[in-house]
Amino acid sequence: MTVVIGFEGSANKIGIGIIRDGEVLSNPRRTYITPPGQGFMPSDTARHHRAVILTVLKEALEQAGLKPADIDCVAYTKGPGMGAPLVTVALVARTVAQLWGKPLLGVNHCIGHIEMGRLITQANNPTVLYVSGGNTQVIAYLERRYRIFGETIDIAVGNCLDRFARVIKISNDPSPGYNIEQMAKKGSRYVELPYTVKGMDVSFSGILSFIEEAANKMLSSGQCTAEDLCFSLQETVFAMLVEITERAMAHCGSQEVLIVGGVGCNLRLQEMMGVMCKERGAKLFATDERFCIDNGAMIAQAGWEMFRSGYVTELEDSWITQRYRTDEVEVTWRD
Repeated sequence: MTVVIGFEGSANKIGIGIIRDGEVLSNPRRTYITPPGQGFMPSDTARHHRAVILTVLKEALEQAGLKPADIDCVAYTKGPGMGAPLVTVALVARTVAQLWGKPLLGVNHCIGHIEMGRLITQANNPTVLYVSGGNTQVIAYLERRYRIFGETIDIAVGNCLDRFARVIKISNDPSPGYNIEQMAKKGSRYVELPYTVKGMDVSFSGILSFIEEAANKMLSSGQCTAEDLCFSLQETVFAMLVEITERAMAHCGSQEVLIVGGVGCNLRLQEMMGVMCKERGAKLFATDERFCIDNGAMIAQAGWEMFRSGYVTELEDSWITQRYRTDEVEVTWRD
């Protein structure tokens, strides 16, 4: 049996998870939450991670009922993500690996999401929609790579939602996206917003600029409610994502869709994707907030796959990078 511990901290979540041969033994997590109207700064986020990471590590080992001697490999998020939080987590992972005398493994954050989704849902060879605060990509596996068929050309869909939440002062607890989703359920009027699909790619910056400028005018004049704006924004951006995912499915001849990443928890996105899949006779796979949102177990699972196929990161190569594309990693464990 191979036991891998994974450290994740690329954004405002700090998580440590332990996987043993496909079984999640523990997966504790903490979130850095800022006041309404504010985002999270890299330095403040790193400070939060430093303050809680050892507590989370202790929790992970206790919940799994394991000792350091039982761990076979230490995996950490190499990138992409925010520099300061990534460095904080990598530093602890490196230290732990040396103290425990275990091999170290740098994991691509995006591949962590994909491998966790595949493990939990048992999807075979899906077209993957990866949607989060920092990434928006449509991905399919071919010849030892996760190929990117389409992506955002500017900001990620989660970033668009988060920044809109700041404009109308929606709470960041538990997350802006979750609160937008709840408000959108009460919206009844659709406000037309720019719809920007460019071939296989999408753009969210224009929608954000439009709604940032229009929101306060429309709300103060009574043209619509905050709930109507949340509803309209969700419907527009999710329709764009469904469109490019369907196009990638048609290209690949795929009959499966897997939604991963923090925005993948959104039940309205899952519902819209489900309608498209039903029309195509395809199957939709998604997970809940335990595994969609950044967590340590996803890094452990990707690390487990990589470690068993022969990957190890030498100490001198255990740096981090804010830019680390999904298709840069050779996927040696799938064939």
